[in-house]
Amino acid sequence: MNGNSPQLRRSRLAAVRLYLVSDASPRVVPVDRFLAEAAAGGVGMVQLREKSLTDSALFAAALEWSAACRKHGALFVVNDRLDIALACGADGVHLGQDDMPLRAAREISGADFIIGLSTHSPQQVRDAGAAPVDYIGVGPIHETPTKPGRTAVGLDLIRFAAECAAQPFFAIGGLQPENITAVLNAGATRVSVLRWIANSDDPRSAARAVSDMLDGASNNNQTSAAPLQTG
Repeated sequence: MNGNSPQLRRSRLAAVRLYLVSDASPRVVPVDRFLAEAAAGGVGMVQLREKSLTDSALFAAALEWSAACRKHGALFVVNDRLDIALACGADGVHLGQDDMPLRAAREISGADFIIGLSTHSPQQVRDAGAAPVDYIGVGPIHETPTKPGRTAVGLDLIRFAAECAAQPFFAIGGLQPENITAVLNAGATRVSVLRWIANSDDPRSAARAVSDMLDGASNNNQTSAAPLQTG
């Protein structure tokens, strides 16, 4: 069975801890090298988020990114554009609160397609629980130039999602090693990272720095949850 077959998408999604979001022009090129290094550093899913390209250029980029992600073992998602995602053979699409209706997206894409949703408030996190989505993004934790005008939600929404989210959630928004510990302490176990990896001269090391923090937090949680052994 192919590792990117629809039957395995959700089980693979469940294992993703580090989610890379990038435009079509990362610092390291060609794209195949960039994604190979990111995957080697621990990236399990990649989103192509590109607002400035024409449809034809976006489709060409999505085809290239989809093939590279498949080659290097990462799930591939297209931001906003369900039509492009389906046409290029992506594993899923990521939608915002103002994008197409989620139920319509599910009807068009089918049951095996990954659908992600951005959330920015407790009510949106609650509402996502009844929506046909497979994961949610929670943020932005910090203000970020990729979301101009969007007020940072801070750590309180992470704490809320850790208690109430019905789906796996990824903390997002200006995250890098110097501020990820606070996000993990607030209850996140998965993060989305943009510029820290995409703008790095060494995406493998940049991704590994975050992956190691996620692994360390997971190991600490398992240790604290383990029952005491008695003689």
